[in-house]
Amino acid sequence: MTTLRTIFWALVLLAGMTSVAMAGPYEDALPRFAADSYADTEAAIAAVTSSGHSLSLRVIEALRDGQLLVGAGQVVIRDISGPLVDAAKGQPSGANAGSLKPVRVNNRVRRAIEAALGNLTLLSTDPGTRLEAARAVFRSRDAAALPTLDKAIAQETSPNVRKALRTARAAILLNKADASSADRLGAVATLKERGDQEALALLSSLPSGTPSDIAEAAGKATDSIRARLALWSAVQNIWYGISLGSVLLLAAIGLAITFGTMGVINMAHGEMVMLGAYTTFVVQELIRTYAPGLFEASLFIALPLAFLVAGVTGILIERLVIRFLYGRSLETLLATWGLSLILQQAVRTLFGPTNREVGTPAWMSGALEIGGLSLTYNRIAIVVFAILVFAVLQLVLRYTSLGLHVRAVTQNRRMAGSMGIKTSRVDALAFGLGSGVAGIAGVALSQIDNVSPNLGQGYIIDSFMVVVFGGVGNLWGTLVGAMTLGIANKLLEPYAGAVLGKIVLLVGIIFFIQRRPRGLFALKGRAVEA
Repeated sequence: MTTLRTIFWALVLLAGMTSVAMAGPYEDALPRFAADSYADTEAAIAAVTSSGHSLSLRVIEALRDGQLLVGAGQVVIRDISGPLVDAAKGQPSGANAGSLKPVRVNNRVRRAIEAALGNLTLLSTDPGTRLEAARAVFRSRDAAALPTLDKAIAQETSPNVRKALRTARAAILLNKADASSADRLGAVATLKERGDQEALALLSSLPSGTPSDIAEAAGKATDSIRARLALWSAVQNIWYGISLGSVLLLAAIGLAITFGTMGVINMAHGEMVMLGAYTTFVVQELIRTYAPGLFEASLFIALPLAFLVAGVTGILIERLVIRFLYGRSLETLLATWGLSLILQQAVRTLFGPTNREVGTPAWMSGALEIGGLSLTYNRIAIVVFAILVFAVLQLVLRYTSLGLHVRAVTQNRRMAGSMGIKTSRVDALAFGLGSGVAGIAGVALSQIDNVSPNLGQGYIIDSFMVVVFGGVGNLWGTLVGAMTLGIANKLLEPYAGAVLGKIVLLVGIIFFIQRRPRGLFALKGRAVEA
């Protein structure tokens, strides 16, 4: 009996020694997560990452997501799709979830998590994952990732990912005191090639003891990057100006038709834009409810409806109000201003005073990156759309009977009437056309601005500025005026600010109008020249 007891305890001791011998860095690191110490958690992250264990990535991701739980001497992963998982074995755990709590993290631990995830995913089979890992290592600059980085660079086949990996390696080597001078100079060249704000920040923050040759190379690189960024910033501002100009063109082009044809100061023009935006909202709500599969085409469905709603509203305004006030500019201005208030209040009553959400289709989401230039797809779409609207209106005014009559009435109303043109009918149709164009402008603006009852008020003054500056009734003048004011506004903003920049533009237009009262492109004709 004594012999059997001795053999039993010997086997127990041998099993315990074997389990201890089999425990590796990964198993030894897990208990440190339960120490409730940020320093121990950071050390555990480093040990788990370097262990090469198959569960390392899963544990670090769980820690990042707040799903790594500790308690009662256990470390478990809370799997959303299943039961608790033992972090040591990767098997379901019988632990009581009520006795567990998430591992605490702070900003320093989060940076360690980001670096660890970068190290663990550098050799992933997915190019997108490798790219994100390279960016994470670039931000963390964890020297422990260098061996993995070298291995990843050697086997990388994607040029974009390889470039990101090389940049991450350069970010580590730049401030690595024991790196060779050649490696650090190569890191400076790599970061100079990247040439963005993050590279500039790295090159500008070298420690005081950096060798003179490296500091000199970094100084030249920072000067080059600053010059390049200044150039790209100017190009970006020009693009912003073109984008703003296209918005002003859409808002003003309908006003150019009505103001040029009838000389009516229509203060309700902005509300036509608002009606187009709310038409887009209603169309999208109906599609979400009854035909979700058509959402990507919702803007194309909204365009003709917005034109119809705003156009019919414009014709009603002209027939019921404006036709009785021709030749009485002040009364027309006051009447249309009152109409704008009525339309705003009607929309508040129907849809409420708060902003309404208008969704952006997937094909308009994201951005195109060209060097240091970022072109968002929704802005590109609006610029293209504005050019198409302008081209269609040019064709309508040049090659249709309506366009011929509108041009005739614009140039000489009395002569056009004596030639048999029904000027009152042309007025109504021109007002409807201008209002309809404002409606489809609202469809475009719903993608970049808040859809609210006050939407049109933000564009009415700028629209009049564009029309007067470009030349009343001249679409080419409206195009040039919109682009000129848009680009000038965005180029002034970095130096003068948004408000002061607009004031400077307004003062400039006042002086310009004093010299050229008819704008950039004055209409020709006996009546307009009289």
